[in-house]
Amino acid sequence: MNSYALITGASGGIGLELAKLFAKDKINLILVARSKDKLISIAEDLEKQHNIKVIYIVKDLSQSDSALEIYEEVKSKNIFLEFLINNAGFGSYKEFITEDWNIYQKMLTLNIYNLVHLTYLFANEMKKNGVGKIMNVASTAGFQPIPGLNVYSATKAFVLSFTEALHHELKNYGITVTTLCPGSTITNFHKIAGLKGRKHIAMKSEKVAKSGYKALMKGKQTEVTGILNKFSVFIVRFTPRKVVPIISKKIIKGI
Repeated sequence: MNSYALITGASGGIGLELAKLFAKDKINLILVARSKDKLISIAEDLEKQHNIKVIYIVKDLSQSDSALEIYEEVKSKNIFLEFLINNAGFGSYKEFITEDWNIYQKMLTLNIYNLVHLTYLFANEMKKNGVGKIMNVASTAGFQPIPGLNVYSATKAFVLSFTEALHHELKNYGITVTTLCPGSTITNFHKIAGLKGRKHIAMKSEKVAKSGYKALMKGKQTEVTGILNKFSVFIVRFTPRKVVPIISKKIIKGI
């Protein structure tokens, strides 16, 4: 039976680079994103280059029913899903009370609700098969509260905690669960979050994807990408909690 990898947020950035890595290893793909045109183009290119099957699902994961709809579509095709990559997510750089509530609702639905729902649905399928690998993309922001990125950093703290706990639960069923924690990365995140044009030190999405892919295949619990990011996460552990938001606010303003 041919295995598939499902990747959300697959039309660009880390998601697209992960898709290329799976394709290179001859693993069939299910690509999920909002942009139909981009997905069609990517699917055609990967099929042609690597002689694999690529299915695309156009879906907005900021809508509450999306995870179930994706699951039902995959089930209807009788596909053996061996890999689940919950990569889609977004942030907003504003003071909490000045942002439109609808933005937070979409962020919470995408970054948390549908990530958990997809994990729940497909982990149960993987349990039946006795094999599977899941990777949830968190962020180094999940290790610290960040004023201005308050809700975003909180969602990533949730993803980090949830996924690390799940790593220990699901290994009993032959399923490995990995948390990928990138720092600043060259994607559309800065533009969407309102950080476009600010100076920042960012890793290339290809490098982040390779780091995550390697960790996933090894069944590693948590992967923080880049030496600088590993150092910052390490330092936060020894910094007084009341000081961390002050430091993180200064750092984010310098991004």
